[in-house]
Amino acid sequence: MSQNPSNQAVQGQQRLDRSDERVRHDEGILDLVWGFIDRVRSGDLGMLPVAVGLIVISIIFSTLNPIFLAPNNLVNLLFDCATVGVISLGIICVLVLGEIDLSVGSMSGLASAMVGVLWVNSGWPIAAAIFVALMVGAAVGLLYATLYNRLGMPSFIATLAGLLALLGMQLYILGPTGSINLPYASSLVRFGQIMIMPDWLSHTLALVPGLVMIGKGMRTMRQRQAANLSSQPLGALIIKALVLTVLLEVAVFYLNLGRGVPWMFGLFVALAVILNYALTRTKWGRSMFAVGGNREAARRSGINVRRIYMSAFVLCSTLATLGGILSASRLASSSQQAGTGDVNLNAIAAAVIGGTSLFGGRGSAYSALLGIIVIQAISNGLTLLNLSSSLRYMITGGVLAIAVIVDSLARRSRVSHGRA
Repeated sequence: MSQNPSNQAVQGQQRLDRSDERVRHDEGILDLVWGFIDRVRSGDLGMLPVAVGLIVISIIFSTLNPIFLAPNNLVNLLFDCATVGVISLGIICVLVLGEIDLSVGSMSGLASAMVGVLWVNSGWPIAAAIFVALMVGAAVGLLYATLYNRLGMPSFIATLAGLLALLGMQLYILGPTGSINLPYASSLVRFGQIMIMPDWLSHTLALVPGLVMIGKGMRTMRQRQAANLSSQPLGALIIKALVLTVLLEVAVFYLNLGRGVPWMFGLFVALAVILNYALTRTKWGRSMFAVGGNREAARRSGINVRRIYMSAFVLCSTLATLGGILSASRLASSSQQAGTGDVNLNAIAAAVIGGTSLFGGRGSAYSALLGIIVIQAISNGLTLLNLSSSLRYMITGGVLAIAVIVDSLARRSRVSHGRA
């Protein structure tokens, strides 16, 4: 039986619509791929170097020692990431301005000592001891900002002097014993050593980034379409969100085969998300990047440059204090060794390796998150291989040098492509 001509026309139009939809979908995927290649060629590398580095590190260490990728070893690695990672978040704030704070390690050690002395030796409530330590950290950052804004003292010199002064204060308040053991049964020590998220909560939280990506992406698409501007295809947005969600869920599932996701690492990630929002979605964050890109232009545009510098140094020193407190909870002690050694190196290296520029004006809070995972992965892998700390220092230094070289080359590429 022959079909009605009108029905044939409708069916033909439907086939054309489906064909057009497939073409748009394919074009969306191709646009996504070619856009990524174009950004890489122009020097906008994003998180690509870190992702490649993590893959290479995982392959090497898992080949040499299969325990490296065991779930419980990765859980311990995340515990260790949180302490220095929080310090690195503060480093990002000053690096975005093109400055530096060399005293974050000593500040974290002093904070650890203060908590031990006030809480254990003097009998203060733990909350009061933590609050006083955080206020001291903020005061130190305010002092650095005053020296920079009022006297023009370079941050390198001011914080180098602070490194020595804070280290001396740490040794002084600890006294001749040099170490204070924190109560193992306390909530602070349990938070730093054994507290793990429930499986259902960690899986639920792993869904959030993908959902937020879709929500923000669709809102941006509507806004750009309303303004008759081009926007990324919906298919490309869904693909990116789906890939991110799958990766996070697989990671959480694998960690839950061991002890699970540490609450302390969750705190670190939450702080990174908050700082990233502040840097990308607030007037303060836009002012930070403007000052880091061109201080004089930012001043002429009406930005209070001194206040921006003050906020960055105060935030950096306060986060270093919090990192020291978390380190004390992780080690269950306050000692003269806290904050010394490679704490400064690792905090600064994590920010730079993660993609924050040493030249100012570019950076992300997620740089600390990814960078510290690279640093701790190297440290953890070398420890499992029973190699000396001398090799760890040399390898970490080499990775830092490579990160700075990549940053310099990417900056040149952005300048040549007009994207600096």
